[in-house]
Amino acid sequence: MEKSLVIVESPAKARTINRYLGSKYLVRASMGHVCDLPKSELGVDLNNNFEPTYIILPKRRSLIKNLQRLAAECHEIFLAADPDREGEAICWHLSRLLEKFNPRIRRVLLYEITKKAVEEAFSHPASLDGNKIKAQQTRRILDRLVGYLISPLLWEKIGHGLSAGRVQSVALRLICEREKEIRNFVPEEYWTITALLEASEPPAFKASLEKIDGKKVKLPTKIKADEILAELKNQTFVIKEIKIEEKKKNPPPPYITSTLQQEAFRLLHFPVTKTMAIAQRLYEGLPLGERGPVGLITYMRTDSVRISPVALKWARSLVEKNFGRDFLPPKARIFKNKSQAQDAHEAIRPTSPELSPEMVKPYLKKDEYELYRLIWHRFLASQMAAALLEVTEFRIEAGRYEFKAKGQVLKFPGFLKLYPEVLDKDEILPKAKKGETLKLLDLEAKQNFTQPPPRYTEGSLVRELEAKGIGRPSTYAPIIATLQDRVYVIKDKGKFFPTDLGMFVTDFLVEHFPDLMDVKFTAQMEAELDKISQGEKEWLEALRKFYELLKKDLEKGKEAEGVKGKGIPTEEKCPLCGQSLVIREGRYGRFKACSAYPSCQYKESLRKKEARQLEEKCPQCGSTLVSRKGPYGYFVACSNFPRCDYKKNSESTGLSCPLNCGGQVLKRRTKRGKIFYGCSHYPSCQFATWDEPTEKLCPLCHSSVLWRKKGKGRKTQEYCLGKDCGYKVEVSKKREMDKKDKKLEEGIKAGVEEK
Repeated sequence: MEKSLVIVESPAKARTINRYLGSKYLVRASMGHVCDLPKSELGVDLNNNFEPTYIILPKRRSLIKNLQRLAAECHEIFLAADPDREGEAICWHLSRLLEKFNPRIRRVLLYEITKKAVEEAFSHPASLDGNKIKAQQTRRILDRLVGYLISPLLWEKIGHGLSAGRVQSVALRLICEREKEIRNFVPEEYWTITALLEASEPPAFKASLEKIDGKKVKLPTKIKADEILAELKNQTFVIKEIKIEEKKKNPPPPYITSTLQQEAFRLLHFPVTKTMAIAQRLYEGLPLGERGPVGLITYMRTDSVRISPVALKWARSLVEKNFGRDFLPPKARIFKNKSQAQDAHEAIRPTSPELSPEMVKPYLKKDEYELYRLIWHRFLASQMAAALLEVTEFRIEAGRYEFKAKGQVLKFPGFLKLYPEVLDKDEILPKAKKGETLKLLDLEAKQNFTQPPPRYTEGSLVRELEAKGIGRPSTYAPIIATLQDRVYVIKDKGKFFPTDLGMFVTDFLVEHFPDLMDVKFTAQMEAELDKISQGEKEWLEALRKFYELLKKDLEKGKEAEGVKGKGIPTEEKCPLCGQSLVIREGRYGRFKACSAYPSCQYKESLRKKEARQLEEKCPQCGSTLVSRKGPYGYFVACSNFPRCDYKKNSESTGLSCPLNCGGQVLKRRTKRGKIFYGCSHYPSCQFATWDEPTEKLCPLCHSSVLWRKKGKGRKTQEYCLGKDCGYKVEVSKKREMDKKDKKLEEGIKAGVEEK
């Protein structure tokens, strides 16, 4: 029996699809992309219409050979990678590698992985989408031009290992500019006055001073606030006006990628990367007992709020069944897409009315269940009736002063019964009448200060990127991850802080690459990629336009003054000597150090702000202990470092640090429990080793310790770290010491020279 070969990206997706297709199909995973531009060179011919050179990824070579063998043995090939640009590119590369072995290649688009959807897709296969392929190739070439032409300039002018990215650098600019706003912000003092009042019926409620003599109130000082308080205590508080307004609150649309990322961060505290990883598993299929693997949600990379007629029908039916007819609107809700939405896929929704959160909960991990439950509730809520709110406002007169109190009562919950997360929490007001005199229970004047704009969180950064048209939902997670990996930003208590390195690199790029770093220009490029994907724009035209601007900026950038070798300047001062700190490069990456080196040897980690505070106190100085992340995992140390070098969960060996920094060698464990030895002055001293110290003396320099390094097989070396010593010996070849040798060692220990 002839079989057909089906190729998807992941093993999980392959298992789910294989269950639906049966024995006539061989389902294999490509493990993502199989081809890319080479790492060792630009891989783009700038003199030949930007012709790219694609190579098979080294780790995919054996997989490709196996797929080629299977292609020759099978009747036909179905390429079923994800239905987006990246998926289309994967299918294109696979088709080029397999067509010599079997030219019968078809494209299958799976927007959800259910039995019905899989059978439907395979009964109506399509061809590869050339426009999507061109759009993906354009994006890849654009990113390569930026990365491989600008990054070397950063290495030359600033420091090795730095990188620039077409979208990444603009996202970093947003974070840096917000930080500058915060630093330059000058808070202004203002005061507010609140009255606690009681009507003839409970409950008591609060009202805020709004106007004085009919003009909006502004209280800049405590003196002014106290004057008003003194006058108000003698006034009669009377309800001047009552406004009661019934308002409808309509449900939000079902999730798209960006709104799912934002809400999962807000409600579940999931980082964007975690949200996308869980959503990927829910889409590809998870085992549900005897049912086997089942795809629980539709494709999770989408910017469309469109819902299929079939899904709308079962959603409405489920709402009526679970909540009653009062919770069902007369017609299905149809939401409008934003103008830039591609509308290639549906919104993110559950795949079946049978797969309720309660039904699948026993089979899912906690985080999988929580995200699925969020998607389920948002989707059903989008097809429920509007909530009815009674909004009440009291206008209260006290002499020449006017107060306002506002509250709301939920008259009909509608969609809020299932999705209450969007309800504003206003105060409940009592029943009262116009002209009623109120009892004054308390008056309070409170000092306030105007606040700077908040730092970005993952959720608010995604919202800002989407609003400005920078990047696409599928790129937000890798953008955020790259910024942290490069230590351009650090995350502290959920908020992004740009490092001095990130600020310096951003300023350099903004000055010398104004087009690349322009938010509107980057958004325009994303729009052009969308047009290429839809066949509305020629891809070479977009590349030529971008490259001309990049080439012009590169020429100017080469004339810039660099700081390599001097250290990247920062605004911080050395806590030991007061000189400026600079960012330098070292064996373990970049670190902050005193500019007065070598006379001052102060160092600190670039990730210092990443410390997490604990409730414990340092036993040496009483300061708070913090959890820090080092090159070998997390460790607990004193927050008063470097003045106090206490570290917890470490055992002193009694040995001095071989780098002569004044610290001690500590025996510690990595996150996975593996033993290593490091300096107590970390991170100012970076000494760390897997090798074990022994109590043996060095026979050459008489150092108090030899280090033991275990090699392959039975070979073990003992060596000395003494300066200019170089003693090294294989233990396996070393003979046992005789009595004379032992006596010699004892003499050395006693400080006696044997004659």
